[in-house]
Amino acid sequence: MKQAMGISSSDFDYLRQLIYTHSAVVLDGDKTYLAELYLQSIAESAGFATISSFIAYLQHQPFNHLHTQTIEALVTNETSFFRDTAPFEALKKSFLPELIQKRKIERSLNIWCAACSNGQEPYSIAILIREHFPLLTDWSINIIASDFSSKALNRARQGRYNQLEIKRGLSQQLRAKYFSPVDNEWQINDKIRQMVEFQQINLIHSWSALPSIDIIFLRNVLIYFDIPTKKALLGKVKEQLRVDGYLFLGSGETTFNLDESFERVQFDKSICYKLHST
Repeated sequence: MKQAMGISSSDFDYLRQLIYTHSAVVLDGDKTYLAELYLQSIAESAGFATISSFIAYLQHQPFNHLHTQTIEALVTNETSFFRDTAPFEALKKSFLPELIQKRKIERSLNIWCAACSNGQEPYSIAILIREHFPLLTDWSINIIASDFSSKALNRARQGRYNQLEIKRGLSQQLRAKYFSPVDNEWQINDKIRQMVEFQQINLIHSWSALPSIDIIFLRNVLIYFDIPTKKALLGKVKEQLRVDGYLFLGSGETTFNLDESFERVQFDKSICYKLHST
């Protein structure tokens, strides 16, 4: 039986297993169109006439850069500036002021954006801090942004966005203040770009390169994993998050029935999580 868009069931099953093995992401069985949409150009660039012949090659070769490109193409997620708005409002009005007060002796904050894709989320946090917290200018503010995709990280480090990306979630005022037009695209300014440190991290592997974190953005990530992987990731978050720190998940995600170490915290329309007090 052939799947839609010419991808056979067995070929798509192989792709799903490849992705799960190396990223733990569960690719839904109805996403065959993603393979057709994103793998055609990779197959052609590698010299294959069809996606099927490309997949046949992947199946019979040791893991190499083409496997990596395939995985990255099928699991890299779309994002936007100040996505969903509410978490950023909560950060500005409640959680950052609270942590600033608690860290006034240390004068240091560590913020981690996991699965940062092309960088809009960490840059949004950097802009928020620059706009609303001038007192942090002489603090040590470490915004760490990670993704397992080297392609996404390269784009993120450049900080250059097209017209569609720049319009999604970013006001004209912020665009004019923090971006410059370059060849029909928009380049984020160096002061904001230098506030973010990008690292390649596969979430199912070691997080040893990270310091203890005050605020973790793990938004719209857990939805791609099965329950055992979700539990394992939240267990690692528990070890990485400072005892009074905050975890932000996506609006459709929760720690409920996954890890009872976390309690729900709500500010206006935003929900986040912190560790239960002992």
